[in-house]
Formats: sequence, structure tokens, C-alpha cells
Amino acid sequence: MPDSYTVSPIGFVRSCFKEKFAIPRQPQLAPAARGVLELVAPFDQGDAVQGLEQVSHVWLLFLFHLALEEKPRLKVRPPRLGGNQSMGVFATRATHRPNGIGQSVVKLDKVEAGRLYLSGIDLLDGTPVLDIKPYVPYADNVPSATNAIANAAPELIPVDWEASALKQAHEHGSRLDEPLIELIEQCLAQDPRPAYQTPTPERRYGAQFWDLDVRWHYPEPGVIKVLEVVLANA
Repeated sequence: MPDSYTVSPIGFVRSCFKEKFAIPRQPQLAPAARGVLELVAPFDQGDAVQGLEQVSHVWLLFLFHLALEEKPRLKVRPPRLGGNQSMGVFATRATHRPNGIGQSVVKLDKVEAGRLYLSGIDLLDGTPVLDIKPYVPYADNVPSATNAIANAAPELIPVDWEASALKQAHEHGSRLDEPLIELIEQCLAQDPRPAYQTPTPERRYGAQFWDLDVRWHYPEPGVIKVLEVVLANA
């Protein structure tokens, strides 16, 4: 048996998420998060995706291409636990994987030769995808499954808007033809800051969605207020 293997991407994701900060920590938590999987040769032919139009969701196997490491980690500090508690790497979905491989189940909105249109994604722009597998409800859904570490979706916090920021989001959402307000609210409501931080009202946070910089703060504990939605590098 060989002691190493080589894999090659079958495509790359063009995503609404241009940086890691504020990406949902699991798929399906932000239904408005959309992107396109652009397949590469020879998989960019219609034959490779024939039949996928009958499938509502797919599993994507991908590489955490910005978190690849030469030395494997045996323990990691999951954000879910506040980033200050260590656990065995195989008990978590942390990005620091032995082979850098991640998996996400995402909604398949449209199928074209060479392109899959997706939503509910948690993938960074440019993510290399290694394989696509159809979601099979009777086999992939296990009603009796348990996970005491992550037994429920994260608790959502209220997202408020400055009037000017909401107007900016409306305008840019129309320009992009994307559900931008929903995307921002769904991502920020999960509170993307590290759990160990206690932000002051003066501290500003920011992340990039599509070609936009979104900036917000915490005017009081447990509340986010969006301050600005502007073109990146403007």
C-alpha cells in the first residue's frame, strides 16, 4: 500500500465570503450565503453533472487551503468552546485538519454544465473542491444522532442597523442581485467575534461580503449594530 496519495481539485468555489472572519462555523446556518462551484476540465462537461438536477443538496469535500499545515495537530481549540479549551482534533470540525480536508452539505440551487449554483455555504472564495456527493436523506439523516459538544445551533443575537447602513445595503443588494441584508444579518447574528473577547461599544469590527466591507459594533452586550456597508477598498 502506498504511504501517500495525490488528489487534485475538481473545481473552485466563487463565494460571497472573501475572508475567513464572519463565515458561519457550519453550513446551512446562513441560507442567504451563496456561491458558484466552477468545475475544471474534464469535469466541466455536462456528462459529469448529469442527474444532479434531481438532487436538492450535495456534500462538498474541500481543502482548507489557507489553513494547511506541515505538522499535524493532535489537539485544537474549537471556536465553539470559546477558543480556550483543547479537544482532540477528531472530536471537532476545526479547520486545522491532518490533511486539510473539510466537508459541507449545501443546497443545490441550479445545475449547469461546468457550474453548480449553491446556497447555505460556509466556504471561502477560492476554496478548492475535491469531490461532490449527492445528499441521500434516508442514509445521511440520523434522527437518533447525538453530539454533546455541539448539540444545537449557536444562539442568535439581535442585529440592528444604522439607517444609512441599511440604505447602503439595499442599494448594493440590488446592484449585486443578492439577498445582501439577509446575508449580513444571518452571519452577524451568530456573533463572529471570538467568544473570549468582551467588546466595548467603541470597538469596530469588519468583514468582507462579495465586494463590500461591512462594519459593525456592539453598542451593548448581546447586540450588534451595522454601521456601514461600502465598496471594499473605497
